[in-house]
Amino acid sequence: MRATTATHIQTRRQQEAAGKNSSQRKSNENQRQTSRKTAATKGADYHQLVARATKDAIRDWDLTSGALTWPQGLDSLLGYSPSGSGQTIAFWQQQIHRDDRSTIAASIREAIKSKAEHWSGEYRFRHAKGHYLHLLERALLVRDKNGRAVRLVGTLMDVTSRKQLRHQLSHSQKMEAFGQLAGGVAHDFNNFLTAILGYSDLLVAEVQGRGTGAKYLSEIRSAAGRAASLTRQLLTFSRREPLEPRILEVNMLIHNLERSILRLLGENISVLCELMPEKKHIKVDPDQFTQIIINLAVNARDAMPAGGTLVLKTETISTNGKSLPELPSGKYVRISVIDNGMGMSEEVKEHLFEPFFSTKGDRHGSGLGLATCYGIVRQSGGHITVESEHAKGTAVYIYLPEVAAPPAAAYRKRPKLPSGTETILVVEDDISVRHVAVRTLRMLGYNVLEAFRADEAKRLIENTAINLVVSDIVLPDMSGCDFADWMRINSPSTQILLTSGYLPEMTTIGTPSSELPFLSKPFDPQQLAETVRASLDAVVLT
Repeated sequence: MRATTATHIQTRRQQEAAGKNSSQRKSNENQRQTSRKTAATKGADYHQLVARATKDAIRDWDLTSGALTWPQGLDSLLGYSPSGSGQTIAFWQQQIHRDDRSTIAASIREAIKSKAEHWSGEYRFRHAKGHYLHLLERALLVRDKNGRAVRLVGTLMDVTSRKQLRHQLSHSQKMEAFGQLAGGVAHDFNNFLTAILGYSDLLVAEVQGRGTGAKYLSEIRSAAGRAASLTRQLLTFSRREPLEPRILEVNMLIHNLERSILRLLGENISVLCELMPEKKHIKVDPDQFTQIIINLAVNARDAMPAGGTLVLKTETISTNGKSLPELPSGKYVRISVIDNGMGMSEEVKEHLFEPFFSTKGDRHGSGLGLATCYGIVRQSGGHITVESEHAKGTAVYIYLPEVAAPPAAAYRKRPKLPSGTETILVVEDDISVRHVAVRTLRMLGYNVLEAFRADEAKRLIENTAINLVVSDIVLPDMSGCDFADWMRINSPSTQILLTSGYLPEMTTIGTPSSELPFLSKPFDPQQLAETVRASLDAVVLT
């Protein structure tokens, strides 16, 4: 009996010990599982926090099943609902810009085939709102033990701003180069126009303004004047200084632009001007106004690839500040630019005046045109609005404050050209400009010498008493500014008048020569005579 009891007690103790060991093992296993879950949760939280900190999206593509998941960024970066249709690779492919789609697909296939561990690519991806983002994706290719790619995990970074800045820099450099080219072309062209204007006036004097010949000469001079206006626009484009607004009649501005717009639009687009009968005035820089209308006309042309009609309309309106809250109460001139082209969506309209926003692609525009128009209009005290519907055309309305007309200039009979008997040296490498200047000054009674180069002019100055030197700024052997500095030292009593087809701030700014009288080309005999006389009398004309 005692033996049985002892055996029973021993067995019972063994069972209790085994139970304790089993419970301990279960407890340890539960702790290990909990630790693993905690670690996994912390890891997932960590990766999500990293992704959120960088504002990147993460896509996880199972290459075996084709399933696509977005642990982060599908909604915050790309605007799509995580519970929507974004869980397939077909969705990702469809949102890639069609010009990038095949390139990116081929690049990924090559990375998979080459056994690479990493892949990266840059492409345009459609945001849920319709516009495209430039994305840079860096991905890890996960492979099985046989080296077969089974998974691609990538982070998608929005590099749109970076692309825009690069494009802006490239565009700025191109525009700077074009500005320099435009300035050079305008300089040479102004030499031709100076000769045309000068010889035309000399011939008018020869025929005493009578007969058919005088009429033809007047037409030649008028054409040269229009060409001079064109070169001024080229020079305005190439300079960096702010422009000065003037009081101008709006209908005349539109009328003067009509021919230029027709050339821009092509034969399949007609222009209809609906101008108000009244002569209303606005205060605006004419070159900036031209830039606005030309930009809008080009946009209208691009919206009518199959042809159409562009309407330019002017009218006056009054606002009490409620119908157009962006404008103070008052009277305004409204300039409308209306086309019957493709129109635009509400989404595009929302971004229309944002810098660098463009629907034309990188090759066809910088996205600065309409932003620039908006800035010019606002600086002029006005406002610009757009009405458009898809497939129904676009109307752009420009509101500028109406101002009083300037007082009419009193009629003045053309005065007799000022003359003199002083000795003048003309230094000019363009033979036509030099000859017309020399002939004009000699007709006015001056004793005139001429030189082609600065070294030739120096010899004349050293051996002759000269009262005034009229010198071009761009000479074959040295700049006119350096030549003027040499004269200050070697012939300080001689007056200096600089001329150029460039703007004065492009040639003399920052030098002592910037304080000297300056005559812009093209000039006519009257401008030459008046400026020469003022320089001799040490009076600078403004």
